[in-house]
Amino acid sequence: MTTPQERYKAAAHAMQSGVAMEMNYDSSSTQPKHLRVGVNSALVDSSALAELLIAKGVITSGEYLEAIAAGMEREAESYRARLQDRFGTETSITLS
Repeated sequence: MTTPQERYKAAAHAMQSGVAMEMNYDSSSTQPKHLRVGVNSALVDSSALAELLIAKGVITSGEYLEAIAAGMEREAESYRARLQDRFGTETSITLS
């Protein structure tokens, strides 16, 4: 059985591969300042919310790990689908 942490790591790597592929075609959304501000804001927001919900007993840390693994899998799939659209059905896109 794959753990949520392993699922998250695999999906994060797949999403990273998708970003790298997209950068070959349009790098405007991957400029350093744009990325750093977005990453920092997202990290602060999500970690603060998770800490609050866990502290209040609304969710468990295990549920949080499951949710972020599933979310990262969706993000990786969105990159795979966009790349598949770009290259067409003659090319099979797999990100890992």
